[in-house]
Amino acid sequence: MPSSSYPPPQDWGPYSQDWGHQEPEPLPPQAPAPEPPPRDGMGIAALVLGLIALTLFWTVLVGVVLGVLAVVFGLVGHRRAARGEATNGWMALAGAVTGLVGLALSATLIAATLAFLNSDAFDDFRACMRDAPGSTERGQCVEELGDRLW
Repeated sequence: MPSSSYPPPQDWGPYSQDWGHQEPEPLPPQAPAPEPPPRDGMGIAALVLGLIALTLFWTVLVGVVLGVLAVVFGLVGHRRAARGEATNGWMALAGAVTGLVGLALSATLIAATLAFLNSDAFDDFRACMRDAPGSTERGQCVEELGDRLW
């Protein structure tokens, strides 16, 4: 077939070559991505747990568990602050210290209780209570124990 049988293509202007597709304009330069917010949760948790452990050390189990948690969270929070990931390094350190003090007080209370329960005074009190026939004699056992301790 002869090529002259078809008419020449129409000129559609600047869109004739790429079927209406234009290259997009470049985007304006953007500001750098914002820094992530500081991760201060460990330091706050350490301080709260440390203060609770310090306040409730006499409940022994709460003092020990919360004291250990406060020390761990405080050390993790302080390391995050040292790496620049958190902003409350002193709060984390204070939480670790208060948790350590609560833990030490609870451990001291446990040691004192065990020493008292293994003492001769408590053995005598236990024997007196076991041998006492009535409430009056038991009251005397309690008074004798108080006199020996104070």
